[in-house]
Amino acid sequence: MNTQAENRLIADWLAQAHPLPSRARREWADAYVAMIPLGRRFDAVRVPAARVHAAVAGEEPATVAAALKDWLRGPVIRDLRSPLGAYYFLVPPGAEWDGPEARLSTGTYLGVPRVGHIAYLMTWVVPPEHPGNLCDVAALHTLLATADPLPTAGRR
Repeated sequence: MNTQAENRLIADWLAQAHPLPSRARREWADAYVAMIPLGRRFDAVRVPAARVHAAVAGEEPATVAAALKDWLRGPVIRDLRSPLGAYYFLVPPGAEWDGPEARLSTGTYLGVPRVGHIAYLMTWVVPPEHPGNLCDVAALHTLLATADPLPTAGRR
């Protein structure tokens, strides 16, 4: 768990992804979620909830959070607007991604929750640990590969 000072540093780093950082801060103050453009400080990989739950062998929020933190050591956001809400893994901009999941970048905005607070539309499953903390795409690819069924040997 981060201190308030650490959360402020992380929030400042996230806000700098917005062309008007003060706008992001105002959105966090007003609604606890800021619309941040991707492609500058981070991109996002959108993964359906069912695929994440299959990869971590569970749906319980604490179990999912612990598994994702252990595997990726990077920030993950969940869309809570529906029970099937997607997970958004924050990754370095321009990092190579060849998975079937959507890679979101320049030209796309993501609802980013206020760090250290609970938001009801989008929430941190794994909050950033420090400014610049992002998921490793190789680790994400490996994790998601565990959700894929193994081919059956001897299939005819």
